[in-house]
Amino acid sequence: MKGLFDTCTRLLAGGEDVVTATIISRSGSAPRTAGTKMLVRRDGSFAGTIGGGLLEALVLEQAREVFQTGQAVIREFNLTGADAAGMDMICGGRLEVFVDFLSAGDPVNVEIFRTVSDLLRTGQRALLVTGLPSHAGDGARFNRCLLLKDGRQTGCSPDAGLAERLSPVFKSRYPQLVLLNEANFIAEPVNSPGTVYLFGAGHVAQQVARLTAMVDFRTVVLDDREEFANRQRFPLADEIIVPEDFNRCLKDLPISGDSYLVIVTRGHRYDLTVLAQALQTGACYIGMIGSRRKRDAIYRALRETGVTEEQLSGVHSPIGLSIEAETPEEIAVSIVAELIKVRGKLMYGQL
Repeated sequence: MKGLFDTCTRLLAGGEDVVTATIISRSGSAPRTAGTKMLVRRDGSFAGTIGGGLLEALVLEQAREVFQTGQAVIREFNLTGADAAGMDMICGGRLEVFVDFLSAGDPVNVEIFRTVSDLLRTGQRALLVTGLPSHAGDGARFNRCLLLKDGRQTGCSPDAGLAERLSPVFKSRYPQLVLLNEANFIAEPVNSPGTVYLFGAGHVAQQVARLTAMVDFRTVVLDDREEFANRQRFPLADEIIVPEDFNRCLKDLPISGDSYLVIVTRGHRYDLTVLAQALQTGACYIGMIGSRRKRDAIYRALRETGVTEEQLSGVHSPIGLSIEAETPEEIAVSIVAELIKVRGKLMYGQL
């Protein structure tokens, strides 16, 4: 999603109108979840996907109409029974898709989506609130605003008490339909897809950073060796930090429940140092590279300092899914697959 908003911002800032298609509700086994978004350009090219197949082709057709009218619409797609067979869709279910027109000529749109990109880049949260047609096919124009957690907002607010009334939605991972002043709005949580902190900038970290960027994690690289932790080796990293050493490297990091700590330093003692600090955080994931023998030795050392079995039980070590990985590239695949698995469980409330 981060890349999609970046693309949207770039196109709007460059003077190009765009259309977005967002799944606002889903029932059954439809292929993508509520909140999934794709972006369409006038030439028919697009970024992102809401499920592929004929469904996506129909959404692209609807996008062409929206480009012509400049008016938003809501479309419902039934992916069950005969309708699903006729659409060549394997998954079933029902989807509502909001197809919206974003004019590059409206400076508010440019400002809102630039702010969204910046928020995602820094791991912050907001709500994108967009007015919806009162019924499918109604193309009236509606307000749009971006609401930050501290109450600040960008754009035209539909309600003076918007921040207070929508505060519960900040905790959601999915869009919610809300009624404000007898008008329907969709409130889309702009949530960071999670920040991966890579402790170590060696060969494995290099490959992990490539993959985490690909699957939309925000990626921060930390290593006390500037010749390793640099933009040339990590061109896709969102941030590169070169601490004086690893001894207090987590002290000023904004570790939260959306943080994934990947410990892949150049040696056992550095892994031990970082893990001891990581266990004091509220990160949703802590993983450490190495064999079981190395892990057991580090755990013994930590127990002697008072670390409990309960704390250690939450560490993923050896890190990554078990796929018999050997090369840095293969190890990176196993690590990022595990990160995706944990993120998915968090999204569906399974952790």
